[in-house]
Amino acid sequence: MTRAITADQWRSARRAFRVTGRRFAELVTGVPDPGAMVTAEWTVADTVAHVAMIAKMYSSLVRPDSAPLLDARGQGQVEKTTVDTVSVLNTLVLADFPERDIGVLVTGLLADIEEVLRVTEGADPATPLDWLGESKVPLAGVLAHLVNELQIHGWDIAKALKLRWTMPPADAALFFDLFMVGVLTHGTGHLLDTDEPPRERRIAVAFRSAYTAPVVLVLHRGRVTVEEPGGPVDARIAFDPPSLNLMLFHRVGKARTVLTRKIVVSGRRPWLLPAFLRVVRLP
Repeated sequence: MTRAITADQWRSARRAFRVTGRRFAELVTGVPDPGAMVTAEWTVADTVAHVAMIAKMYSSLVRPDSAPLLDARGQGQVEKTTVDTVSVLNTLVLADFPERDIGVLVTGLLADIEEVLRVTEGADPATPLDWLGESKVPLAGVLAHLVNELQIHGWDIAKALKLRWTMPPADAALFFDLFMVGVLTHGTGHLLDTDEPPRERRIAVAFRSAYTAPVVLVLHRGRVTVEEPGGPVDARIAFDPPSLNLMLFHRVGKARTVLTRKIVVSGRRPWLLPAFLRVVRLP
């Protein structure tokens, strides 16, 4: 099943793309010590460089006539990357992108965001673009992905340095609605490959929130597809978009998210969810 991307969704993605970029820039520009650790491996400057490099890659991706941004080694890693090896690609790209001056990084980030918006003005938001692991993502999903990167890494920086950061639910919802569903409908390539043998049993999970279109994701024989609601499902998930994203990216635990009712699980066979989430997963 392919779902049409509405004009409202496209406008929302473009607005969030610009607004979240500016909010992130304001957050990191005010950090007194760019060398402060955000994770066990990355400083503030490393984190900003990571996000800025993604924006630069997307600025190149939306211009068909542009020269490849990565060298042959980097492009080869892009093509074979799976969800479980994204960290390898991140390490490789950051090593080849040595700039760590926050001012320079922020200027480049905002310029690339504006370039993406300029180039895609009037474009079809459903245009499929090549992404990691030979997957395909609609143009609107690419914008939604960077919005999520800015939100998640803004959360990381704010948490580490005890700063204020918000993740507006409508903007966070774009990641599920446009990126995740977009990848699953356009083609996952090798992105979700695992070493686990495909299960014969069909597992259908319905997802619903106040900010997304209801949808059913189905895992069958190792393949994930998208279906319209209405048929039988094994589990139902009602979710708060920021909480779902933070949980999927391992920023908050599953138990805490469920106990605070940011995610509510119901249905006939909710015990099938762990098997489903071992395939439908994020880095």
